[in-house]
Amino acid sequence: MFSNWPILMAGGQETGGGGYFTIVWFGLIFVLMYLLLIRPQRKKQKEHQNLLSELKKGDKVVTSGGMFGVIFAIDEDRGRVVLKIGGDVKMEFLKSSIAAKVES
Repeated sequence: MFSNWPILMAGGQETGGGGYFTIVWFGLIFVLMYLLLIRPQRKKQKEHQNLLSELKKGDKVVTSGGMFGVIFAIDEDRGRVVLKIGGDVKMEFLKSSIAAKVES
């Protein structure tokens, strides 16, 4: 009497062939996530790496904390830059904290 209980709860119909649809659905979700999230993030990360590799003494930059300055020195070994903030004020920052170059 209760052996057909799951079928009765499902509306009296057995479902079949749903495995392929599920695999395709997850595949589409993965492709969508790659195109919307992963790919743009990698592109942005690559652009930032190019910016950091092209830095040179005298470039005007802004840090991720919002501090503006001119590059006074670059220490590639330690991954740091010295920014001249104004007058004789010089501060040391991690090279990775440089957010962008500033045009004049």
